[in-house]
Amino acid sequence: MNHIYPTIVKKQTSAKKMLAVLIDPDKAHDHESLTPLLEKCQESGVDFIFVGGSRVPEGYTEKAVNVIKEHTHIPVLLFPGHSNQISQKADALLFLSLISGRNPEFLIGHHIKAAPQLKKWGLESIPTGYILIDGGKITSVAAVSQTVPLPADEPTLIANTALAGQFLGMKLIYLEAGSGALEAVSSQTIRQVKDVLDIPLIVGGGINTADKAAWAWAAGADLIVMGNSLEREPALLEEVLRIKENYNNN
Repeated sequence: MNHIYPTIVKKQTSAKKMLAVLIDPDKAHDHESLTPLLEKCQESGVDFIFVGGSRVPEGYTEKAVNVIKEHTHIPVLLFPGHSNQISQKADALLFLSLISGRNPEFLIGHHIKAAPQLKKWGLESIPTGYILIDGGKITSVAAVSQTVPLPADEPTLIANTALAGQFLGMKLIYLEAGSGALEAVSSQTIRQVKDVLDIPLIVGGGINTADKAAWAWAAGADLIVMGNSLEREPALLEEVLRIKENYNNN
């Protein structure tokens, strides 16, 4: 039964901010370092755990999902960079189409390869318009997908791309500066994109401080995604969740 997307929409329409923690499947083999973060996620009210990366060996995604399921009851959403990064054990999958690029493999190619297996499993697959924005460095996403990020100083182009994604039938829009980005997606861009959309907005990449999380939510992000910074500084999670709680209680 599909239940993740209705949950996201319900929170969006209720103006409830959401947080997802991104786990790279490569790191799931190091249980000792990952377990404390997962336990903290479980205790503190993280909404979702995303699993994915640009370069992930086959089989690692399912191992990561297994580790996460051992330590939390938080819904696990796949965030795949390739058609081999899928697992029946996840709760849902972001069916990402890289609409900021023009590489057919990442617009539709990998989707064709994965679709028969996803249908067989009955895994909830959420059409997601994925927009890569220049975050000040060449990211793995750009290198692997062989696409050029949209310029960070062109919020109107980014907003029009997001709106086109909505008109194409996407159920989510994901603004991504890339893992380890030097600059997060700007408040101006988030605000301008949010103004044209009716569907939920996800923002990730470069959100590595509590202030940046607060700015992204204040600008209009419904759901923010944090990853590397939380692995380096688990205490940051508590600070970010306090900010989320303040938003949701006001």
